[in-house]
Amino acid sequence: MRQEAAVVKRNEVKSNGVDDAYDLSKYGFGECEMDSGSGASRLFSLLASKDRDFLLSPSGSQVKIADLEGKIVGIYFSANWYQPCHKFTPVLANAYEQLKNSDPGFEIVFVSSDEDVNAFDDYRSSMPWLAVPFSDLELKRALSRRFDVEGIPCLIILQPNNCKGDSIVIDGVDLIYRYGVQAYPFTKERVEELLEKEKDKHENQTLRDLLTNHERDFLISHKIPKQVSVASLIGKTIGLYFSAKWCFPGVKFTPKLASIYQKINQESSLNSHHQDFEIVFVSSDHDQTSFLSYFQTMPWLALPYGDPNIKALTKHFDIRGIPSLVILGPDGKTVTKQGRNLLNLYQENAYPFTEARVEFLERQADEAAKNLPKSEFHSGHGHRLTLVSQGNGGGPFICCDCDEQGSGWAYQCIECGYEVHPKCVRVVDNGP
Repeated sequence: MRQEAAVVKRNEVKSNGVDDAYDLSKYGFGECEMDSGSGASRLFSLLASKDRDFLLSPSGSQVKIADLEGKIVGIYFSANWYQPCHKFTPVLANAYEQLKNSDPGFEIVFVSSDEDVNAFDDYRSSMPWLAVPFSDLELKRALSRRFDVEGIPCLIILQPNNCKGDSIVIDGVDLIYRYGVQAYPFTKERVEELLEKEKDKHENQTLRDLLTNHERDFLISHKIPKQVSVASLIGKTIGLYFSAKWCFPGVKFTPKLASIYQKINQESSLNSHHQDFEIVFVSSDHDQTSFLSYFQTMPWLALPYGDPNIKALTKHFDIRGIPSLVILGPDGKTVTKQGRNLLNLYQENAYPFTEARVEFLERQADEAAKNLPKSEFHSGHGHRLTLVSQGNGGGPFICCDCDEQGSGWAYQCIECGYEVHPKCVRVVDNGP
């Protein structure tokens, strides 16, 4: 199924998720231009309608659009029914509360994609900012077209008194997730500064910096010795596994990861007589008991429960959902943040996860696809499925059979978008 979550990751499986992270253009500076005129008149033309010159406050009172003059304004496209919106809204609210009284000020305007006014009112009750009235459907559609909104949550950030394209941020969601209030005032210069600092930090990262602190230079193990020196891992490929017992996708993925981990190390032991791949569990569990219970299912190492490095690693690698597997090379540098996706696609063959390895596997998959039937009937779906690739209607997707991500080749239902990995097809004879 080509879900929005998969669309967001459209290019992440092929890329390593590292170099792309420092690309300023992803935030859209210079891609959109506004009408000329004063800041107030531009906002009025965007947010007002023929019979309305106001927005709704959290209490339901009317706030004149003219009152936003001189402020940085975020236009927030969101909906009550979509979980990623529920996840982002409190993060945005926290930043908003810290910035609303700053100079030149920060205001947000909620543009709803809710299905009815009750859902709109319920969702808006959690928001400390302004909103376009739910009844103004035409304006909501116009704003979506104006800023080419393809998915939610979406946060467009407009600078005051400046009509140049480079004053508009089109991916404020990523900016807030990544930097929070540090991104203020959301100018091109400020974002460039933050990206440069982050890039420098990642380029100079070491395994010791990531996994040790002034009180601890070891990881915990099931085996004897129970403490394993971080220094002993230098020179190995390392997977940082962000997961938790309360996370069902993580609990489901962990046995698969354990099997692949053992296969990779069995192969490396045969070739080099030592284990070249190690995984470190970075727990998001809510208590020590859950952590220990979950860690017992894992054959690798872990950071101690509640260790301060856990929060630091989550921020450093911009982890927004679990399970997530970040791969570090033998030099301690980040190889890819897409380890989980690569293992779902290629299993143990993904090792050592480098760009060259992924390109080889993609070529191999293209060759194998030449021998696949052009269409199949799958026992899990009623329509005929057609073989598609990245170049002819395919691309990243969520497999409707195993619920894991796929990329490249897939069997797709042209009628309804149902999509499965070729390996997940259970062929049935459904006639010609």
